[in-house]
Amino acid sequence: MVSIAPNVMSDAMPGHTADDTPFWRFSLAVYAANGVADECLELQESLGLDVNLLLFAAFAGAVEGVRLDAQDVAAAAALVEGWHTDIVRTLRAVRRTLKPMNLDHKDPLQGAAAALRTQVKAAELDAEKIEQTMLWQWSRRQLDARNQAPRDAALTANLHAMLAHYHAAVAHEAVPPRLRAAALAFESVKS
Repeated sequence: MVSIAPNVMSDAMPGHTADDTPFWRFSLAVYAANGVADECLELQESLGLDVNLLLFAAFAGAVEGVRLDAQDVAAAAALVEGWHTDIVRTLRAVRRTLKPMNLDHKDPLQGAAAALRTQVKAAELDAEKIEQTMLWQWSRRQLDARNQAPRDAALTANLHAMLAHYHAAVAHEAVPPRLRAAALAFESVKS
């Protein structure tokens, strides 16, 4: 998961930057919960899934009680596809490419490679935050007027819709359990 550069947002909170959205704060907290990062990264590797979209689906359900249908998921994915592919994945590939140099203590450039990898990792996080801001702004335009559903049901439905978008065959009870639990715990802490 990575961060976002400031964008002008009409709904930015006073005292916060434009990219400091409730969705970003949710993502940081939930992703840091025990086992969630590993669970999300496993889905990223096995399905080619965009973790930011998965977190968005979780946020919409667990925090806002909004159910996303297949069209919503497809529209959100289309919105960020170019950015995610061209920027986020490119930065991730550079960061991963630098890792072996970063670990080779015999390489005289190890220190420089480690410093560069740290900068690329920060840029990757910024790129992910921009992607999340794009999703947040889209959701304000597209989802704000939706009726709320029970949060647990909306969360489960949204995770299923997201996994179906990536052609994952998942039983009803097999949504990412750690992500689901952390998302519901986040909302109960906020309530």
